Amino acid sequence: MKGAALGQLHSIRGRACRLRSRTAFLAFMQKRIIIYVAAILLVLRSGYAYQQPRDSRAILTETPAPSDARIAYGKDPNQFGELRLPHGTAFKKPYPVVVMLHGGCWMAEYGLGYMGHVGADLAAQGIATWNLEYRRVGNPGGGIVGTFHDVQLGVRHLETLAKNYSLDLQRIVVIGHSAGGHLALRLADTLFDKAAPKGALRWRGVVALAAITDLRRTGTACDASVQMLMGGTAREQGALYAQHSPLELLPLGAIKQIIVHGDADRIVPTVMATSYVEAAQKKGDDAKLMLIEKAGHFEIVDAQAIAWAQVRAEILKLVE
Repeated sequence: MKGAALGQLHSIRGRACRLRSRTAFLAFMQKRIIIYVAAILLVLRSGYAYQQPRDSRAILTETPAPSDARIAYGKDPNQFGELRLPHGTAFKKPYPVVVMLHGGCWMAEYGLGYMGHVGADLAAQGIATWNLEYRRVGNPGGGIVGTFHDVQLGVRHLETLAKNYSLDLQRIVVIGHSAGGHLALRLADTLFDKAAPKGALRWRGVVALAAITDLRRTGTACDASVQMLMGGTAREQGALYAQHSPLELLPLGAIKQIIVHGDADRIVPTVMATSYVEAAQKKGDDAKLMLIEKAGHFEIVDAQAIAWAQVRAEILKLVE
């Protein structure tokens, strides 16, 4: 009888010990869970949580910071530009200027809006930006003659703008994206022509971003638009193609050319950049190729993308 009672007592003590151990273990785990949850919340609050990679096509629908002024350079509704200026006392006046030409296969349905993002970013770096709109295919007067006339007119309007805004016309860079890159290079052939009369404007360089450099080469998302822009095929409008295709206008001369392309671009193939730079260098032009790894068509004009930071660094060097 005494032995049975003693055994029962030991059993009760064992269960009590196990219960205390289990309770202690649960309390320990509860504390660990609280610590883990707090750590996750801290990471989220600090902004370092994992995020899906940004799709840079978002710039097409996102609204950029407003410009300082929207100014007409001609009478047509599409002959205007958006001027953005640096703000604050950190930047020395007069400001260097970047002229910006948007893409969109030269088609009327695509406008200058998305370039406003990098325009605002450059203004924050002390550079004035002049983001040009122009007549495009589908607009009255659009097509290569009217379109190119507009970008020439818009650029020359800088002389008028400088009368009212603090712009340094001795430090100007032209940048263009996609179809706008074509226009920037075409513009360079005119503005930087040594035979052209010297004006008050001094051009530091041209930056062509995912540019269509050869109007005769197919394989871009803009193939059909090229024919609409030019009013026919290369066979039908051979002389016009020769007059406006950047590859056929080489050499451009002393002007510095920076040709930027993402190696993952599926809209304009990288051969547009590589073949152009190879031809330019063979003819003695100062042309630099920048192939940006893992960048697509829009990353190089997305102010939030690493690819744009590389482009911006090159622009800053040009205006120094």
